[in-house]
Amino acid sequence: MTTTFHAACIQNTATRDIAANIAWVCERIGEARSEGADFITLPETVGLIEPVNAQIPDACYSEAEDVGLLAFRQQAQTLAVTILVGSQLIKAADQRIVNRSFLLDTRGEIVARYDKLHLFDIELSNGEFYRESDVIAAGDKAVLASTPWGKLGMSVCYDLRFAALYRALAQNGAQFITIPAAFTQTTGKAHWHTLVRARAIENACFIIAPNQCGHHADKRKSWGHSLIVNPWGEVLADGGVEPGIIYADIDLSEVDKARNMIPALKHDRPFTLD
Repeated sequence: MTTTFHAACIQNTATRDIAANIAWVCERIGEARSEGADFITLPETVGLIEPVNAQIPDACYSEAEDVGLLAFRQQAQTLAVTILVGSQLIKAADQRIVNRSFLLDTRGEIVARYDKLHLFDIELSNGEFYRESDVIAAGDKAVLASTPWGKLGMSVCYDLRFAALYRALAQNGAQFITIPAAFTQTTGKAHWHTLVRARAIENACFIIAPNQCGHHADKRKSWGHSLIVNPWGEVLADGGVEPGIIYADIDLSEVDKARNMIPALKHDRPFTLD
């Protein structure tokens, strides 16, 4: 097993136009593959941003019918490339809607699924209000996936604020972790870089975090700045605020080096709280 690969984050501005969103992203997947990317990552809800919760159910499909997932699977197979579909809003068998991340192999097969654990229910001081749980059902399982290069931990967006998830993934072998997101401009400006780097540093792992950017629809805006960060917390690539692609060479042997220098993962201790 080789421990090195060329990673790409595609940063898009998804709107209500699903067909246009998917077409643009598929073009970027081809571009990234032509630039030598082995692992191409896409943001959260890459195929659709619908700010009005009541309109989300009518725009969602099952895995078998989701046009975005089908297109991305075709791209993975045609280009023989591994793709992390950051997430799609998927209608489950029981008609619940889940925010689901997919890992696709070079045959276009789904080799791992992760349903977002932590739902974005907040009210900011500037009046911004989000209540994801009104329409989305939370997942209940962490996911560690096998890749050609090593172990991948999967997460989505708001999960970033829950350090225990990342600790558990690292303690169970994750060498790199994906954080596809649609982080808002307000929260992104305040916390995105700090939190992404913190998750890399405290777990001595690579973080690959493709984020949405720009104005989507209504008042919904995302921060951009997709990030690829190494186990020492150094930013290898930053996507800025415009749609596009960032790249970085990943060598997972750096994970062991960082964990040997500061073996914090071996130093966790149980404790009681008085």
